Amino acid sequence: MNSNDTKAAVWMRVSTDEQRSDNQRPEIERFAAHHRYQVSETYELDDSAWNGGKDGGEYQAMLKRVMDDAWQGKFEVLIVWALDRLTRGGAEDALRILRQLRERGCTVVSIQESWLNGSSEVQDVLISFAGWVAQQESARRSARIKAAIARGKAEGRSYGGRKPGQKDKRKSEARSVAAKVTWAKRKASAA
Repeated sequence: MNSNDTKAAVWMRVSTDEQRSDNQRPEIERFAAHHRYQVSETYELDDSAWNGGKDGGEYQAMLKRVMDDAWQGKFEVLIVWALDRLTRGGAEDALRILRQLRERGCTVVSIQESWLNGSSEVQDVLISFAGWVAQQESARRSARIKAAIARGKAEGRSYGGRKPGQKDKRKSEARSVAAKVTWAKRKASAA
């Protein structure tokens, strides 16, 4: 590590099975190289911070590890793809996490939100606003999904479960054959 390089860590989180942290990695690596950050730790999580992960599980364990490592001085900068990868808990949660990291001598920088990479005072104001916007968007998205599901159910569509496939067809055929055999046995014993 060059004496001018700053020790950094990377936080990557994806929310769904369809997303991959590999999509974030190349830009994070370019960002780190451009700013002469020497990445010493990578925290990678495939867990939703909002749906179940926030109240425990992997998300809390990973966040605690980040806080502990920052306290031990393993890094001075935490690089995130975007603030919503670190938390979706709204402005208060984002501010709490950023303040805790600052108390540990660590700054958070975001690839997608360059405004986050300023002074702590400006950061607090902008994060409060951005966190509120993210929370409102999450609530709107949830309401749209619930409305679409309600409309679909009213139109007779079913939601959940899996689509019938070959396995179901084979089971149906097996039940049909079994019913015919049972009918034939009853007919034979009646005769």
